[in-house]
Amino acid sequence: MKINSIVNRYIFTEMIPPFILNIGFFTFVFLMAKILDITKMIVNYKISISSVFLLLFYSIPHFLEFVIPLSIMMSILLTFLRLSDDNEIVALKAGGFSIYRLLPAVMLFCLLGFLLTGFMSIYGVPWGRLSFKDLTLEVVSSNANIGLKERTFNDSFKDVMLYMNKIDLKSKTLINIFIEDKRNKNIVSTVVAPRGNIFKQADSPSFHLRLYDGSINQVDIKNQATHSIKFNTYDINLDLERTISAAKGRPKDEKEMNLVELRQYIQTFSKKDVRYFTALTEFHKKFSIAFACFALGILAVPLGIQSQSAKRSFGLGLGLFFFLLYYLMLSAGWVFGEAGVYPPVIGMWLPNVVMGGLGLFLLDRTAKERPVNIRYLPALLKRVMFRKSCR
Repeated sequence: MKINSIVNRYIFTEMIPPFILNIGFFTFVFLMAKILDITKMIVNYKISISSVFLLLFYSIPHFLEFVIPLSIMMSILLTFLRLSDDNEIVALKAGGFSIYRLLPAVMLFCLLGFLLTGFMSIYGVPWGRLSFKDLTLEVVSSNANIGLKERTFNDSFKDVMLYMNKIDLKSKTLINIFIEDKRNKNIVSTVVAPRGNIFKQADSPSFHLRLYDGSINQVDIKNQATHSIKFNTYDINLDLERTISAAKGRPKDEKEMNLVELRQYIQTFSKKDVRYFTALTEFHKKFSIAFACFALGILAVPLGIQSQSAKRSFGLGLGLFFFLLYYLMLSAGWVFGEAGVYPPVIGMWLPNVVMGGLGLFLLDRTAKERPVNIRYLPALLKRVMFRKSCR
């Protein structure tokens, strides 16, 4: 197979603009899913805009891990859809070009996507997650309200269990508060108050909680006595120092490890339990998602060529459908691989095998001028779904 450098350079350059647009668009879509959390942090908690943008920036590597293969597929699909619409594919075939002679540019483009995705999976995601965790701890240490949740037992403070029924974000008021205080080894105090306010002490990792119109019930374990006290105001110092230091000293989880650390971590297991399968699944995922650029890229070529007789929007919808199918298979493989139902290598690599095999099949049919009529695929899927719903 001779490689025509002019044609392949032309096809390669045609794929670059849609790739850049797809990267920007899909990254924006993923970030939009966090827009409510961002607005809440800025408006209610008065977090600086710089901290919010840093949190978003640290989240981007995780998004790009999936956005890059999707953008590779959609860029190739858009390029071949345009070539088909402009009858350039027909002209190339008339000039003696087979479909296979157009693949070098596609494979080079997939290789670049593979390298970018691999870099994000192996280095970008662990760095982003660690940086996100460190910045989150820093933000929480300056604003305790971020770490508090309604109707949840909050154990972030040293030897103090805090529960509140509601948090009024406008007035920064905690409503219907219950506290279990074990800072005194011999006395367990239970504090109940209808409302209270929490604020940070200057230059200290501690917070100050002021309660109003409540009661304290104390159990003296040593003397076997109980006391009950009513109060108008009651102040409690809450210490976050132990929680923050424990979180910073916590060992990395599987998603925070780079490739070398993950491999060494897997070798420490003497038996195959849930943690072992989770680590092994994460190890294979770092490579399988990168190889998806090849599987989905090959599939996009025949989809783009065969969609020339259908509407362009149909071809784009079909591309998104196959990526969604890939993602569902990957998610199922992740769940079953972690549970040890089957080896993680199968769960992580089977979606690539299915998508790549389907792409090679359609590519071979297209090259032999015997394309599969993909326009009937939605109707076929609809018929299958209708039959399942009728059962």
